[in-house]
Amino acid sequence: MKNKPNVVKHPRVKNPVETLANTRHEFGEHGGVNMSIEASTTFTAMHPDVLADMFHGDKGPDKGGCYLYGRHFNPTVYSLSRQLAALEGTEAAYCTASGMAAISATLIQLCNTGDHIVSAHTVYGGTYALMHDMLPVKNGITTTLVDITDLEEVEAAITEKTRVLYAESIANPTLRVADIPALSEIAHRHNLTLVIDNTFSPLIISPKQLGADIVVHSMTKFIGGASDHIAGAICADKEFILELMDLHTGALMLLGPTMDPKVAYDISLRIPHLSLRMAEHGKRAQLFAERLKELGLKVTYPGLPEHPDHGLFSELHCADYGYGGILTLDMGAEEAANQLMDMLQNDYHFGYLAVSLGYFDTLMSCSGSTTSSEMTEEDKAEAGISPGLVRMSLGYTGTSEQRWRQLYKALERMGLVQAVSGPAPGSESRAS
Repeated sequence: MKNKPNVVKHPRVKNPVETLANTRHEFGEHGGVNMSIEASTTFTAMHPDVLADMFHGDKGPDKGGCYLYGRHFNPTVYSLSRQLAALEGTEAAYCTASGMAAISATLIQLCNTGDHIVSAHTVYGGTYALMHDMLPVKNGITTTLVDITDLEEVEAAITEKTRVLYAESIANPTLRVADIPALSEIAHRHNLTLVIDNTFSPLIISPKQLGADIVVHSMTKFIGGASDHIAGAICADKEFILELMDLHTGALMLLGPTMDPKVAYDISLRIPHLSLRMAEHGKRAQLFAERLKELGLKVTYPGLPEHPDHGLFSELHCADYGYGGILTLDMGAEEAANQLMDMLQNDYHFGYLAVSLGYFDTLMSCSGSTTSSEMTEEDKAEAGISPGLVRMSLGYTGTSEQRWRQLYKALERMGLVQAVSGPAPGSESRAS
C-alpha cells in the first residue's frame, strides 16, 4: 500500500536570490560591471615548480595557485559555477557542456562496476536511457526504477550494492513532486548519496536546503531562458567537485564535457533576472491551469489543490515563485494531442511545437512520443505518461489574456469547450 507523502513543516525556505546577490557583487577584470570572457585554453605559470604543482592537483584556483587548462577550470566558467553554488546553497559547483553531461558524470563518479542506483521511474527520457540502457552495458551499473512518491517502495529497492538515490524535484513530464526531506532521511540512513535534478524548479525548490547531497541542472532550460545554449551544472560540496576534476579518475576531467567560456558569460547575464522570469512563468501556468480545470479538462499542475502533491509542494517551495512554469493537458490520444498542438502553433501562434522548456515563448510537445520516447511502453504506463499527454512550458510573451484566447479558440475548434461569440471564458478583454 502506498504511503501518503510525508509533509513536514519547515521554516520558510530561504530565497536563494539573497545569497546569489551577495555572490555576484564582484568587479570584472578591468573594473567592468560584468565579468570578462577568458577565452584562453591554457594558462601561464610564473615558475616551473608552480606548473608542476598545479598539474598534480596540489595547487589551483582554491589552493594558492592559478588556472591550468581550460578542461580543468576556466575563470569565466568558474565564476558562473560560483553563482550556481550560491543559487543552490552548496559549497561549490561545476558547469558542464550539457545537462546530460552533468547527470552522467555525477553518476559515473559516484558508482563503480557492480554498484546499484535506485531512481524515480519518471525522469527525463535521456536520463532513463542512461540508467536503463547505457550504464548496465557500458559500466556494469544497474538501476531499479521505483515510484518515488511511495517511500516504502523506495526503501524496499535498496540493496547492499546501492550507492545513489536519484529523483527529479518535479518529475518530467508527470509533475509529481519528490519528498526530498523524506528521501534524504532514507538515503542517509542507508549511507547513500541523494542526487536531485532541479531543472524544472530553479529558485522554486532548493534541494540542498531540504537534505539533498548533489543538485544537477540542465541550464539549457529555465536558467538559460532563451533556448540558445546547451549547458548543465553540478552543485555539491567542494570535495565532490574536486573528485570530478581529478587527473586520474575524475569523470569531468577525463570525459571532458567542458563548457565554453562564451556560453558561461552569456548564461551569467541571465542569472540576475531568473527570479523575475520564474515568477512570471509560474503566474501564467497557474492562471492557465485554473481556467483549464474550470472547463473540465484533464490538466495537471502542482499549483492546483487537486494535484496529489499540492500540499507537499506548498511546504517545500519558496512561495515567491509559485508552482513552476509547466503544466500538462491529457488529450487521451496522440492524434488529438498533435491536432491541438498543430492548431496552436500554425493557426493561432500560441506557441511552438518543440521539445525542451523554459523558453520565453510557450513550447509544446507530446511527451510519450518525444522526450519520454526512450522509455518502454510498459514503463511509460507505469509512470502515468499517456499517449496524448501534452507538456506545455508556459512562456511570458504577449499578454496572458491574448494567449488564453488563442488556446481557448483551439480547444473550441476541437469541440472540447463551448463555443462563445464574445471573449473566451476567463478573458477580460475582446482585443485580439
